[in-house]
Amino acid sequence: MSWPRDEAKLDRVRALMAEQELDALVVRAPDNVLYLTNFWGMKGYEAVVFPREGDPVLLCLEASEADAERTAWTADVRPFQGYDESDPRPPGLRALDLARQIASDYDRVGIEASLGTQAADRMVGEPTTYPKAWFDAFPDAADATPVLSSARAIKTEQEVERMRLANRIAAGAMEAVQAAIEPGMTESALGAMWNGWVHEHGTGWDGGTVALAHGFSLVWTGEGIRTFTATGSRRVAEGKPTLFEIWVVADGYWCDHTKNLVVGELEPRWAALEQGLIEVYTSLTSRLRPGDSLAELDRELRERLAALGYPGQPSHPICHGVGARAHEPPYAHQAGGGTIEAGMVLAIEPGVYWPEGGGLRVEDNFLIADDAPQKLCSYPDGIVRA
Repeated sequence: MSWPRDEAKLDRVRALMAEQELDALVVRAPDNVLYLTNFWGMKGYEAVVFPREGDPVLLCLEASEADAERTAWTADVRPFQGYDESDPRPPGLRALDLARQIASDYDRVGIEASLGTQAADRMVGEPTTYPKAWFDAFPDAADATPVLSSARAIKTEQEVERMRLANRIAAGAMEAVQAAIEPGMTESALGAMWNGWVHEHGTGWDGGTVALAHGFSLVWTGEGIRTFTATGSRRVAEGKPTLFEIWVVADGYWCDHTKNLVVGELEPRWAALEQGLIEVYTSLTSRLRPGDSLAELDRELRERLAALGYPGQPSHPICHGVGARAHEPPYAHQAGGGTIEAGMVLAIEPGVYWPEGGGLRVEDNFLIADDAPQKLCSYPDGIVRA
């Protein structure tokens, strides 16, 4: 499906460019190319020159030109060769030649000079990174990352609609795994089942509304529930929860959740942790409002977990934005600043991890509105009985 041009999004970007007196942006990260043109590349070689006035130019790998013409919002698509018999350089440098030529028409140019992460391209397995030549080519450029981060933090109606699709796919995959989970199944088997369901059923979702969906998961069960560790071969046991840290990307827009299942009657220590964690989570997520301090959100959540007997928890951020990446600004941090604004989509993810192994995390995506936040995923929070 080719989405209609999101004028509200592009107007917001141009207004922020005007504030920073930027005449054009030259961007290469796949998520920023998608954000500005609606084109999601295969290998991340593409770039876009996005002027404050006039139409952007999409620089596209020749083999993907038909995809770009079908989905991109700009009519000016300029292909470059993936292989050139007279030029042994990587194809991204041919894109750079075109970008530098087009950008020479503008006085003040911004490039992504300070990216922390970038989303994967459609191929996913091997996202490209920037060679030094990309930075050397624009020695006087401003850093465009703050402009793009500010623009992306507030979602348009179209962006929210696209994220709702990813959330529905995630919920469908959880329902499928909930129906299949049994004692003795391994973490890796459950992860493969969840990922496979997303790719099989999410691709072509809703009569072809989604052209391509991928799932990404970390699955931990019982005492294997930890943070920043990999899915393994630990087996599901009755009474012990299995945690699914899950992302769906649907045509370049993402969701990020943590959902939990248990087979049989939940063991008392996990039941007590679930009750306390859900009370904290529900209390905070039900009253998120525009103007609230991100620093205070982080501080209050951690203080309340400490009051439950878990000081210093969790060991990861408790709030971040979601959109054209699974993790993007804003982030909540006591030492930081910023406020919650209407139109943000925030992933809220408190967790507690026991030193000996085990614990629990809950997470969903919330659209901030003037009256009350909207939870975007229909799948329940807490530990769901299979």
